[in-house]
Amino acid sequence: MSTALPPRFDITRPEIERVVARFYAAIRDHPGLGPVFAVHVRDWETHEAKVANFWANTILHERSYDGSPMAAHLKAGNVKPGMFSTWLDLFDTVLQAELSANQAAAWSALAHRIGRSLRAGVVERETLPGGVPKLR
Repeated sequence: MSTALPPRFDITRPEIERVVARFYAAIRDHPGLGPVFAVHVRDWETHEAKVANFWANTILHERSYDGSPMAAHLKAGNVKPGMFSTWLDLFDTVLQAELSANQAAAWSALAHRIGRSLRAGVVERETLPGGVPKLR
């Protein structure tokens, strides 16, 4: 008897990989986000594979990802809270272009939930005097 969890929504590993590849192609061309990633990513193929593993782990319940997105974003040092809305808008654009409406909506909801958590972690780390969050 299998105890594997069903996917969060109907999507295949190749679809996840396609979305990730298209998203990072868009990131590299983005005037605001491209330079942020360029400081850290030297091998895009390896980075995209790691991110695809993250999403396959999160959506399909694969055990292919080993890492901590929060730690990676904090360690980067140049990720600011205001960047998350731009990142999510770009991600949503790719999802809508590459997937069915149901797939795009389900993945978007998940990405926004994760994005809120990451943003909160960055905001807690970076505050102005008096504990006021630094939003940009």
